[in-house]
Amino acid sequence: MASTIFIQTSFPSKSLNKSLNTHFIPSFKLPVSLSFKPPTTLLNRCFSVRAGLIEPDGGKLVDLLVPEPERELKKRETALLPRVKLTRIDVQWVHVLCEGWASPLTGFMRESEFLQTLHFNSLRIDDVSFVNMSVPIVLAIDDSQKERIGESNRVALVDSDDNPVAILTDIEIYKHPKEERIARTWGTTAPGLPFVEETITNAGNWLIGGDLEVIEPIKYHDGLDRFRLSPVELRQEFERRNADAVFAFQLRNPVHNGHALLMTDTRRRLLDMGYKNPILLLHPLGGYTKADDVPLSWRMKQHEKVLEDGVLDPETTVVSIFPSPMHYAGPTEVQWHAKARINAGANFYIVGRDPAGMGHPVEKRDLYDADHGRKVLSMAPGLERLNILPFRVAAYDKTQGKMAFFDPSRAQDFLFMSGTKMRTLAKNKENPPDGFMCPGGWKVLVEYYDSLTPSDNGKIPDAVPA
Repeated sequence: MASTIFIQTSFPSKSLNKSLNTHFIPSFKLPVSLSFKPPTTLLNRCFSVRAGLIEPDGGKLVDLLVPEPERELKKRETALLPRVKLTRIDVQWVHVLCEGWASPLTGFMRESEFLQTLHFNSLRIDDVSFVNMSVPIVLAIDDSQKERIGESNRVALVDSDDNPVAILTDIEIYKHPKEERIARTWGTTAPGLPFVEETITNAGNWLIGGDLEVIEPIKYHDGLDRFRLSPVELRQEFERRNADAVFAFQLRNPVHNGHALLMTDTRRRLLDMGYKNPILLLHPLGGYTKADDVPLSWRMKQHEKVLEDGVLDPETTVVSIFPSPMHYAGPTEVQWHAKARINAGANFYIVGRDPAGMGHPVEKRDLYDADHGRKVLSMAPGLERLNILPFRVAAYDKTQGKMAFFDPSRAQDFLFMSGTKMRTLAKNKENPPDGFMCPGGWKVLVEYYDSLTPSDNGKIPDAVPA
């Protein structure tokens, strides 16, 4: 059995007043009810171990997939309903909702949930409890679609080829406040935010929310579906491996030996705490990413080589794809990343520098403070049950010829390898210092950049979004 950490604290529990109408599954009493977590490190907390995987938000995982015997009937029903065509990213959100990553949400947000998410980064599930929810999961429609829907209370959601994907029921249509959504989610309305330009700028002026009935499991037929384990499947795998702790690490980049050092050191720390079999969830983001990120298929090849070369132990590592699109919304988005891993069974979450961050789209600086994501996670409402493990800075130790944790007392011995430097070396088919990345993983990265067709001026173009 896996373990849930119960944190003992002297801080009183707080509750809010009246809950808003939402479309959640019925809530269940959770084993821990804390409304505030002081911003201390894990090692400074008092804790006790209790068997059992951490409960999902709301106490029960959402499953929005129509039972198989009913699917043909639902498909026929879609022919009689007004239709809304989904974008590629909309389908990714259907996937997220269907499998319970956003539990206890049971569909695209209605206005009450949208406003709670924008203004509180959390959702009320009953009179005394709430869960974290920091990014809106919404579906936009335009004026003509709204007019076609008319008075109907149900709509069919179809993909780009008009194949039925889901039925949205008990719908609510409300204004899409784009500027407010962007400002609240990203903290800026500067032009050039990748997710905004991809999904919001040219989206419709209305949002439609409701309960989802997903007709078929979402599949991508890209050779990677076997890695797309749902929260239910991940929990089953953790139990099969007799995990007594699960620690999650999200990334959208290739794994170098500094990442591996952090993950293996985390397992060592958990063993020192008394756990017998902590399991790593290596959980790369698999939805929309910006054009200059390495595409998912190449990242997965690289991750496989990391395990094949023994940099990470396959016996204590589960590699799976997280289907969410990427916002690059810094401290706001990292809460979503952490919350979703609770639903997958993780009770520890590794957070790095500038998680979910990016460069400012206009100015030459980072968009977010590099430490704010870690600080926010330690205080975020609805994440009290999740133990945050701050990222220890690793760099290349020239005296040892390998990646090691940075020691400021001998800073001159360390070499920091930026993502830009790593990409430049790979593009030029040059090798990094020995010990920076396993040879098999580096070879995959070089092959990826070599696969890109140079443009007329000899410059390699940006990657196509994964």
